[in-house]
Amino acid sequence: MANTIEIAILGMGRIGASMGLAIKRYNAGKNTQQQFRVTGYDSESANITEANSKGAFDIHARTIFDAAHDKALVIVALPYAEISQTYRDFATGVNAGTVIMDMSPLKSPSLALAAKHLPENVYMVGATPILNAAYLFDGVEDTAHAAADLFDNGGMLVLPNAGCPPEAVELVSDLCTLIGAPPRFADPQEHDGWAAAVEGLPMALGVAAFYALTKADGWRDAQQQAGHSFGRLIHHLYDTHPDDLRDIMLNNRDNLIRHIDGITDALDALRDTLAQGDRDTLEAVIEETTDAAHLWVIKRRENKWDKVQAPPRPDIGAHMSSLIFGGALAKRIRGDKNGSA
Repeated sequence: MANTIEIAILGMGRIGASMGLAIKRYNAGKNTQQQFRVTGYDSESANITEANSKGAFDIHARTIFDAAHDKALVIVALPYAEISQTYRDFATGVNAGTVIMDMSPLKSPSLALAAKHLPENVYMVGATPILNAAYLFDGVEDTAHAAADLFDNGGMLVLPNAGCPPEAVELVSDLCTLIGAPPRFADPQEHDGWAAAVEGLPMALGVAAFYALTKADGWRDAQQQAGHSFGRLIHHLYDTHPDDLRDIMLNNRDNLIRHIDGITDALDALRDTLAQGDRDTLEAVIEETTDAAHLWVIKRRENKWDKVQAPPRPDIGAHMSSLIFGGALAKRIRGDKNGSA
């Protein structure tokens, strides 16, 4: 008989709901050695309603405390503006031995919050999903577009801090493997530099482009012609709360400013090329950039890169059960007096 593992997912946006759907897909598989019972929480009732209609969770909790209490694993996929208060709630709302899987877009601020608010026997492991390449160009981040296969053929960056116990890291990495998102390990500080390039910069470009266009002559008529290309450019303004946009950019501003400087130089050079009517230079730049973009899409779809990733450990399901029910973390969850990391 399969063991039942209680977990919570805080945040039922696209990422959180997709995590729930991927876990439920695993539950429905044959010969699974454990079953997960998912408690879902979101401060937005519309997200809960949509996620419930998709079957992304089993139990609805109305508060973070009710969701996180007595869980082996708590997955945090909340709007970024809610993260700080959530860690303050964790100070008294989670049991000893609980592992927090933090899927916030920035890791260094979350590490600081964890160090400040989490009890010594509660552990945070950062995680960032690498999405299925089939969704590269959809440009939508709402609950309605959650999918069980959102992480397939992609993976999960697992980003523990130096003092995190191996059991906590293995618990997170094993769950990732079970749901079809093979883990890759990375440094949290390096992660935020990458995030500024591939998440923060597109955000900033969308904000700047829309702001400039709405102030420009002719916008009243031009906006009627805008279609999917424009929608993908500015989608963060539609599906991300303004407070989240503000905090994600401010909390990673040094990295983001460096990339804004780079894109500003590139735009200046492109402007000069256009102003001079330099067809040859423009054609060369477009060809070089197009080739590089196509190569990236191919690598992304095939999930093959220059660095070879370590293969997943064998018999992951049994290993995960032993971690939860037989290890030091499990002793803390059960309340054994001698449990220690």
